[in-house]
Amino acid sequence: MSNLILKSSYPFFLVDAFTNKTFGGNPAGVVPLEAWLPDAVMQNMAMEHNQAETAFFVSEADGFRLRWFTPTVEVNFCGHATLASAKVLFDELEYAQPEIKFFTRVGELRVKRVADKLEMDFPAFPPEPVLEIPDLLELGLGVKPLEVYKNFENYFCILESELAVVSLAPDLSTIAKLHPMMVCITAKGESADFVSRYFAPSEGIPEDPVTGSIHATLTPLWAQKLGKNNLQARQVSLRGGDLECEMNGDRVLVRGQALVYLRGEIRLEA
Repeated sequence: MSNLILKSSYPFFLVDAFTNKTFGGNPAGVVPLEAWLPDAVMQNMAMEHNQAETAFFVSEADGFRLRWFTPTVEVNFCGHATLASAKVLFDELEYAQPEIKFFTRVGELRVKRVADKLEMDFPAFPPEPVLEIPDLLELGLGVKPLEVYKNFENYFCILESELAVVSLAPDLSTIAKLHPMMVCITAKGESADFVSRYFAPSEGIPEDPVTGSIHATLTPLWAQKLGKNNLQARQVSLRGGDLECEMNGDRVLVRGQALVYLRGEIRLEA
């Protein structure tokens, strides 16, 4: 590390996203920066935090450049850490504009307040049907999905019921062999319009508690299947989380709540 970084300190926040109660939803680390640190330093920070994602952002033009790291890799798209970053900007850093623009690998993401929630505006990534299901996918799930779809980084496997999603015990070592693809399982819901779970073991996330990014594909998928554009979603992981989803042309709106759990300081010593 350079002398600029040694013995420096940075603000740090831990935010529970997609929940209105502490210890619910999906925790994300958030590190506001004045300028970018070396990638290796940010990766080491994310590994030290050991959360599904740690978000880093830097002010840029009329918004913020936003990047996300799991404990092992930088990822293309993360929803819950976007929600967490907006929560920090609005409530902790007193960002005065009504809407935040984040510039990311998947394009511009926008966040604004809507009543007691934060609304994220994502590009939609409609699913493509998978006609030949990979053997590793069936083997890893231990069941044959009713249908399989994909986007640029995930398989979406439709199961017969919410109970089937909740009770599935995948072989994560086999799921990891599908890299660079990750796996979402989903079904028409009883507790919501649709439910899901998400597994990304090859990126250091055995099961993600609540995953905003997959709803950029789940929303157009279930909007078409259920014949409506406004959907209640629930990720039925152990922690669980609730999302309001809406199709808006070629965009997807995802609304949720978030709570700041921890405020602190990162110290980087020689």
